[in-house]
Amino acid sequence: MNWPILITLILYLVLLLGIGLYFYRRHDTLEGYLLGGRGLGAWVTAFSAQASDMSGWLLMGLPGAVYLHGMPDAWIAVGLLIGTYLNWRLVAARLRVYTQKTDSITLPCFFEQRFGDPTGLLRSVSAILILVFFTIYTSSGMVAAGKLFESTFGIPYPIAVLVGGSIVIAYTFLGGYLAVCWTDMFQGLLMVFAVVIIPTLAFRQSGGTRAIHDAMAAKGLTFSLIPTSSPFSVLAMISTLAWGLGYCGQPHILARFMSVQSLRKLRQSRRIAMAWVVISLLGAVAIGLIGIAMFDHLADGEEEKVFIYMIREVCHPWLQGVILAAVLSAIMSTIDSQLLVSASALSQDLYCKVVKKEASQRKIVLLGRACVVVISVIAVVLALPRDNLILQIVAYAWGGFGASLGPVVLFALFSRRTTWISALAGMVTGAVVLWVWKVTGMGERLYEIVPGFAANCLVIWAVNGFHRQRDSYIIQQYDEVVTESGFVG
Repeated sequence: MNWPILITLILYLVLLLGIGLYFYRRHDTLEGYLLGGRGLGAWVTAFSAQASDMSGWLLMGLPGAVYLHGMPDAWIAVGLLIGTYLNWRLVAARLRVYTQKTDSITLPCFFEQRFGDPTGLLRSVSAILILVFFTIYTSSGMVAAGKLFESTFGIPYPIAVLVGGSIVIAYTFLGGYLAVCWTDMFQGLLMVFAVVIIPTLAFRQSGGTRAIHDAMAAKGLTFSLIPTSSPFSVLAMISTLAWGLGYCGQPHILARFMSVQSLRKLRQSRRIAMAWVVISLLGAVAIGLIGIAMFDHLADGEEEKVFIYMIREVCHPWLQGVILAAVLSAIMSTIDSQLLVSASALSQDLYCKVVKKEASQRKIVLLGRACVVVISVIAVVLALPRDNLILQIVAYAWGGFGASLGPVVLFALFSRRTTWISALAGMVTGAVVLWVWKVTGMGERLYEIVPGFAANCLVIWAVNGFHRQRDSYIIQQYDEVVTESGFVG
């Protein structure tokens, strides 16, 4: 047992649970539990949004992909960088204004209010999609936690998954949104520290640029970002860039925009967030490249542990504990956000809408906490197979949100004429196309988010052609939001 690492991680986890306990009695209302009362500052909003975005795949999945395939997989980072900026620049302000004007605290609730859906179908279907894809997404975090504890302490993988899952459940159950956001800020600082310090220490030990280049050449990997003339290489580049399409449909990221204190804070948050993202993505790609030179051969499925192996090589045991806490931070900062949004979908958008419309605020909050436990248990079960790869699980869930919810969010914010029928048709089409594309094996050639996103947009546009929004109140509300959020058109 490596006691310095164990002691450091225990202290870190005690701190997280302490934050959860601190916020336990500060949520008497559902808006407080799910959105923190819409009072977050610029720094907390920025770090929470990006830490919950860049999960365990940032420090494990992405470096593992670059280690395995070389620079072409760095296009994922490029796509994510572009998508992050556009999400903050185009979506954040208008969504913040619109959700407050419609008194919406969840994304499905916003869809219903924004489009004036009298049937409740739009809210229910979007809530179900959130539950399905977030359960899958959360399982990727459980896989990452399992691999971290397994490789660090030598405990069996299934037990490692259970340990990691139990920790996240505990403080998400206790603290709600404010606990999640404040721990995310602390975790975001740890993550950026890790992706700066470890590649810096490892670069010299690996032998530098020449050693990395030689190691890549020996493995047949390319240093170039430019694909060959092969159509499959071009499709691969499009697939990796297409990760950026997923941002506008990620409920856990959009919730940060909804909860910020003011538009002025939002602009500050965007600058902070973009600096964080640039540093983090560059560091993750660097970890994968340096790992190629440091570790000649990793067993199949072990490439996603390249960062953990690198930590062992370059750090003192006490520093190892701090950096491994950063890896755990990356994992937990996304899982906790996903659990909270999933709980809101189950309690607020399904239970209150379909089962018991007159439930008290306190009862709904308790139900939300119970949902955290239920969804976590399902995610743990999905994570137990040993051969799961983090990036593959994340890719499917990320694509699911991007293809089904992303275009609906964009049309909700930038189209006056879209109706609830158009939005529902597009949402269902995007989800179905994504699933069919994946199960038929076409996803191996082109990332399924591309056809799913395109089909969703096409259906909404086509239905809008013969079924336009004619409700004067909804149109007037849209025009008011455009003016208040500072956008033209």
